[in-house]
Amino acid sequence: MNYNKFFLLVIALTLFSCTNAQITGKPAKSLRIIAGAERMDTYLPLLKGKSVAVFANQTSMVGNIHLIDTLTKRGIKVAKIFGPEHGFRGTASAGEELNNAVDTKTGIAIISLYGDHKKPTKDDLKGIDILLFDIQDIGVRFYTYISSLQYYLEAALENNIPLMILDRPSPNGFYVDGPVLQPKFKSFIGMQPVPVVYGLTIGEYALMLAGEKWLSPEANKINTYNITTRPTADTPFHVQIIKCSNYDHNSKYVLPIAPSPNIRNIQSIYLYPSTCFFEGTVLSEGRGTEKPFQIFGHPSYPNTMYAFTPKPNEGAKNSKCYYQECYGWNLSGTPEKILKDLNKKINLKYLLDAYKLFPGKDSFFLKNNFINKLAGNDVLMQQVKQGKTESEIRKSWEPALGNYKKIRKKYLLYKDFE
Repeated sequence: MNYNKFFLLVIALTLFSCTNAQITGKPAKSLRIIAGAERMDTYLPLLKGKSVAVFANQTSMVGNIHLIDTLTKRGIKVAKIFGPEHGFRGTASAGEELNNAVDTKTGIAIISLYGDHKKPTKDDLKGIDILLFDIQDIGVRFYTYISSLQYYLEAALENNIPLMILDRPSPNGFYVDGPVLQPKFKSFIGMQPVPVVYGLTIGEYALMLAGEKWLSPEANKINTYNITTRPTADTPFHVQIIKCSNYDHNSKYVLPIAPSPNIRNIQSIYLYPSTCFFEGTVLSEGRGTEKPFQIFGHPSYPNTMYAFTPKPNEGAKNSKCYYQECYGWNLSGTPEKILKDLNKKINLKYLLDAYKLFPGKDSFFLKNNFINKLAGNDVLMQQVKQGKTESEIRKSWEPALGNYKKIRKKYLLYKDFE
């Protein structure tokens, strides 16, 4: 098929469901959620006879079998694997530089799209007929998989190679909250004007990137945003999203596999939007313990508080307060308790209380102002220092947050929570 003659951005949505996955006789709410990767009858025919490059990691599973193995066993030619932060196998520490490698099981070349090489080059894409993306996201702006998605999408459009996104549920997709990123604070942990919790699946997020023209100038030249349904092997597309089945934005989806070394369970996923702000402080956010992002503290707090000692481990080789006894807060509990405590909001009380009790307030925030990249502005840090209340801080978010919610509505593929 000659894709060069198509100048429209066609987002092809597969809207029909896998009937063999239905649980007969039970109400819809009890149906098992089916990720896009599991809908093989929908997308495998579109990959036959093509040279495929796959952006994947350890979460890219089809049942109990990895997507790469699933594809190769079914005769799909996987020519190349791309890996995100934490690597194709998901074991590298946050921020760790990764080298290109070869998958020992299949012999397929693995190219790291992290560090200085975040976007596929023309050479990387030479001989590739179609790009595939299948990575489990957690729905939080400073979690870098959506930044990798943006670069991958741009590369697909700039090089006129179709991209297929196998959508997955968002475990934080049932609410929207947090400050909206201001453009001057753009970085790899926040590239677009969205709130901390943006309430979209990775497929919906891709639609928004394209529809709002938040991509590179060259990618944005494809200036018509159209949606077509029921694509076939004879239908040209630039971006196709294979939807989840039995999912909506009220769903509480529990990930079967940890998406990164320090997001180990659903408790960490729920707390991460609130406790990741501690990455911009001198406090330990629990890396190097069994409960990252569920506990936080520092040696300077009273020793009557919850105690823990961070130590290097495979997924957290370098972090704060290693081998020092820290005192602070333990937020761990059942998922139900954590959800009830959070009440579909980012909990700023954790950050505000930690600052108030810290003895050396001038040294609470890191000198590199990393908190500003996390917040997406330089206002939150000042509000904390000024002693603003949580309600006052939240009120300052409202105008931008309200505008974002209107934008978000345009790109929903699943029933919303409101």
